[in-house]
Amino acid sequence: MVNRSDVHYFGAGPAPLPTPVLERAAQALLNYKDKGLGLCEISHRSPDANEILADAKQALTALLDIPDDYEILFLQSGGSGEFSATVYNLVSIWVEKKRAKIAQEVGDDKDELLKRLKMVVDEELKLDYLVTGSWSLKASQEAARLVGAQHVNVAADARKANDGKFGKIAPESDWSLTPRASGGPAFVYFCDNETVDGVEFPAFPASLEGDDAPLVCADMSSNFISRKVDVRKYAVIFGGAQKNIGNTGIAIVILRKSLLPPVSNSCSPDLLRALNLPVGPIVLDYPTIAKNNSLYNTLPIFDVWIAGQVMSGLVSAYGAKKIGGQEAISNEKAKMIYDTLEKYSDVYRVVPDKTVRSRMNICFRVHGGDAEKEKAFLSGAEKKGLLGLKGHRSVGGIRASNYNAVSIEGAKALVAYLEDYAKAA
Repeated sequence: MVNRSDVHYFGAGPAPLPTPVLERAAQALLNYKDKGLGLCEISHRSPDANEILADAKQALTALLDIPDDYEILFLQSGGSGEFSATVYNLVSIWVEKKRAKIAQEVGDDKDELLKRLKMVVDEELKLDYLVTGSWSLKASQEAARLVGAQHVNVAADARKANDGKFGKIAPESDWSLTPRASGGPAFVYFCDNETVDGVEFPAFPASLEGDDAPLVCADMSSNFISRKVDVRKYAVIFGGAQKNIGNTGIAIVILRKSLLPPVSNSCSPDLLRALNLPVGPIVLDYPTIAKNNSLYNTLPIFDVWIAGQVMSGLVSAYGAKKIGGQEAISNEKAKMIYDTLEKYSDVYRVVPDKTVRSRMNICFRVHGGDAEKEKAFLSGAEKKGLLGLKGHRSVGGIRASNYNAVSIEGAKALVAYLEDYAKAA
């Protein structure tokens, strides 16, 4: 029998969870708070469920210093669902602002208002996407599917700077962002960490700073709660929970309250249809979810509880350091692994450029990508209890996902195997 302590799991998601959390979860599934009911059996509208939501929000707020003027939502869409949700919500807000401005000029003339609004949408609606890997590419494709490719501006395509492959981020001077002088985009979208391709933004893009900066939406699915984040720089942050935060089942959204009523309103569904723009499902409507404390429909409370337990554990572990404590550990583990890969550069080749290497998803090839030798490398790793190292099916190779639940001991075990394999090669 293989014990949990015998293996170290480096899978990219679903990812490992802290063992103490799983032990408490096992009990909670059977009998939560000695109520005779399991956590998956309680009502999502019960006082216990509301307490779980509040605790999870409090822990995330403490870790990331989330300001009071931001809202935290829990949804069931996963990260991919948020590709759509961000478009539905932020485009609707953009259209409503344009409608209100035109209405001031044309008054009650509905035909003229619609005519001018159609012209504005056709000529001015742009969504800027920084395509730096597989997930931001999919997000841009979803946006094009929803609103039309003519409204999607791929402001940066990392493949153009890297011989048709992902692995670099072009200098900001090469980005073709929609000019702010012409009204700017409805939002700028980027994926902070690309799970498949091992690329991570080293810092917030300087070109998106400033008082007149456009709305910024960032997918942080795979580097959530792994480093400090200045939340105020973002309009929307989202991520699936199944990497660093919890198990598969929920997505977490952090957004400015100024994007919600009564400060900001969405365009009416009828007007969106008249403009040939999509009307989103209500379960992805941020105002609806916020108004109902994430409980508009049946929320998987067990998944929220797991996320809250993970985040509360980090709050307790790092105290005043907050997420900075976890960031130091993440950096230490990543440096340890990258240094070893570079030490044996005749055997290993790190895929992404050094300037954008992900701390979370360490992608490399063995013996130049020789299929049989990589297969043997993975087989040898499994015998050592090092699991989940196979690269994504779309790119192949090796990928060691260095999420929070991967211990220092796990990273050291991987380093020891890298050393042994290289010396024997």
